[in-house]
Amino acid sequence: MTMTVVVGMLTLTMPAGKRQTIRARKPVKKQINVALIGYGFAGQTFHAPLIAATPGLCLRYIASSDPAKVRKAWPRVDVLGYEEVFTTAGIDLVVIATPNVTHFELAQRAVISGKDVVVDKPFTTTVKEAEKLIALATKQRRLLSVFQSRRWDADFLTLRKLLAKQILGEVMYFESRYDRFRPEVKKRWRELPGPASGIWYDLGAHLADQALQLFGAPDSVYADLATQRPGASVVDYFHVLLGYGNRRVVLHGSSLVVANSPRFFVHGTQGSYVKHGLDTQEAWLKAGKNPSSSGWGNDPLEGVLFVEQKGKMRSSSVPNLPGNYLGYYEALRDAIFRRGANPVPAEQVLQVMKVLELAVRSSEQGREMTFNGRS
Repeated sequence: MTMTVVVGMLTLTMPAGKRQTIRARKPVKKQINVALIGYGFAGQTFHAPLIAATPGLCLRYIASSDPAKVRKAWPRVDVLGYEEVFTTAGIDLVVIATPNVTHFELAQRAVISGKDVVVDKPFTTTVKEAEKLIALATKQRRLLSVFQSRRWDADFLTLRKLLAKQILGEVMYFESRYDRFRPEVKKRWRELPGPASGIWYDLGAHLADQALQLFGAPDSVYADLATQRPGASVVDYFHVLLGYGNRRVVLHGSSLVVANSPRFFVHGTQGSYVKHGLDTQEAWLKAGKNPSSSGWGNDPLEGVLFVEQKGKMRSSSVPNLPGNYLGYYEALRDAIFRRGANPVPAEQVLQVMKVLELAVRSSEQGREMTFNGRS
């Protein structure tokens, strides 16, 4: 004799007379519903296509001040007002790609409303804001991550592997440059006066993050921030020196460089490494390509390794590892599913914010600052 037991949608047949306790399992969530706030350069170029290309993530909503622009590019995605993001049910992850001055407020509201949160760099406009968000996310038990995408640049991945092998010996001088030629000042929020405006908080946030990933927190920060272009009202040049004992780390960026500057100069006790050219992924995303495109992430401009052998300098090309911005969102998905670690924890980027803020103070006061803020 048998008996039939219905558990949820599952029907089980078992021998009669045997007592069995059957508990229906909660359905396993297979998809993370994402709301993207902001559809300017960062949202349109980076976040929307990368989210859409990541298995397990579903770009369900985009909040934008230009709904027509969104609907034309993403006809199957629902457009929301900013306020609706915090009240709409079913949103698991909020990605914030809005002007820098809005990051703190929007992230705070997203965390309070029970969402996991990604904030585009720079994380916030001040160290205090960053600390408050981290404390809030910890209290609310929400994942808080920062989109420091250039950890997944082809050249940086290659350099990181090179340094891990200690081929250069002990690194004594490291120079990271992000130069470009943009002589005309454009009417956009990035070039208007305000908190965290200018290229130090824009490009410098990437360079500082990469340096901290390689060498940890510095002992000191000395900075020269300037406004060089005619008509410019925010920083468009930076030269920042991070001190690590005898090691020197230089972060440099300018808006008035026509020449093909080296991206990295690295000198160690056993060799040097020089790399020209920028990672190709941003240019490909601007052109409408996606990570499934053939050759995605390939950087054809190889770096050059210089070593001394028997009194002679010898050089060899160093092929680049493929760049992989999609790797950020894949790791983020795994972290939300509790299958991996947060790819860029906000606690790490708090250190970046301290470097950014100290550099501003150093430039204003014309003196070196220790990393804890005391001179």
